[in-house]
Amino acid sequence: MNKVFNNAIEATADIKNGATIMLGGFGLNGIPENCIAALVKHNVLDLTCISNNAGVDDFGLGLLLQTKQIKKMISSYVGENALFEKQLLSGELEVDLVPQGTLATSIQMAAMGIPAYFTPAGVGTEIAIGKEVREFDGKMYLMEKAIHADFAIVKAWKGDKAGNLVFRKATRNFSTSMAKAGNITIVEVEHLLEPGAIDPDEVDVAGVYVHRIFQGGNYQKRIERRTTKI
Repeated sequence: MNKVFNNAIEATADIKNGATIMLGGFGLNGIPENCIAALVKHNVLDLTCISNNAGVDDFGLGLLLQTKQIKKMISSYVGENALFEKQLLSGELEVDLVPQGTLATSIQMAAMGIPAYFTPAGVGTEIAIGKEVREFDGKMYLMEKAIHADFAIVKAWKGDKAGNLVFRKATRNFSTSMAKAGNITIVEVEHLLEPGAIDPDEVDVAGVYVHRIFQGGNYQKRIERRTTKI
């Protein structure tokens, strides 16, 4: 099976209106910049996007918010995006704000084929409305369901043509789980290598989970906010 595509435009060409997409990264760190730009060019609409964050006004998922291609966001942090707030308050954007640990675990459960699990996070809050609550060993827990996606789109530091992936530092936080949870997983890499070039002990995600891979480029690698010591 040839998993290698020429670029982001080709790798994302069959994503249709109404698709549910996971997008990796942690903050702006390690986001799939090339694929996000390709989705803007394809002008696919009514997307449900699952991501740790909503980007900033002019970068990351903020680009898809600018073009109003996102119908629903499932996220855990949205504080850096004024456009997100505007669309939410106006009713243009549907939002599920999920505790970060719950979001990560729900994605992991999908990757492992586990439909639901119990967590204490959210018990007694608005998050628990309409969800099952059970007591275990004298403590209340909330049932959360696994989160699935039609496509998982992630960026890795390097990968080989068989799909084996290596991530750097904080980019592992969501991307490694998302890469295993999509019906179709699309990966852009900074370094595309031949099979066998990656030490098996370095592999974060095995190639069996990856359906499409391509060499990315022109990465900005922006951060939300720079702080310095005085």
